[in-house]
Amino acid sequence: MIFVALIHYPVLNRHGDVINSAVTNLDMHDISRAARTYGVKRYYVVTPLPDQQQLAADLAGHWLHGTGGEKNPDRKNALGIMKITDSLESAVADIAGITGQKPEIYATSAMERVKSVSWEEMREKIKQDDRPFLLIFGTASGLADEIIEKTDGIISPIKGPTEYNHLSVRSAASITLDRLLGR
Repeated sequence: MIFVALIHYPVLNRHGDVINSAVTNLDMHDISRAARTYGVKRYYVVTPLPDQQQLAADLAGHWLHGTGGEKNPDRKNALGIMKITDSLESAVADIAGITGQKPEIYATSAMERVKSVSWEEMREKIKQDDRPFLLIFGTASGLADEIIEKTDGIISPIKGPTEYNHLSVRSAASITLDRLLGR
């Protein structure tokens, strides 16, 4: 069983400082849609800031309980798997409540890291293991070390044919889900 979390804190800014990043409407929608397409059980938007939690709830509410969902049931369906949490630990506890097991946690990164796991290894792990997996994505300039230290591994970076490597988190999430869960 696969779960996805988009971490807004602690993440890094372009100078390497630990920051809180802002929740965005596009990330919420696009990652929800990709997650729903690939059979993800739940998508967590992780932010400790009450105003950002409220913003996310208001945006989701339009599609889940308002006219947005009436006009676009597919969007309502996708956002229905989203849950707003205040920390990675809250997401892990929720997963344990759903599955009865603590998930294996794998981070994504645009940089090579020490605990790197290849795409093939990760795909096989998911296929062979009946434990839950939580794939975490960072906003801003990536996940802070304190989050990386809580993972069981880091999936190898997505690389194209050029040296340029600065995908949006929405694109990275879609590519990751396709590489790990696609047919």
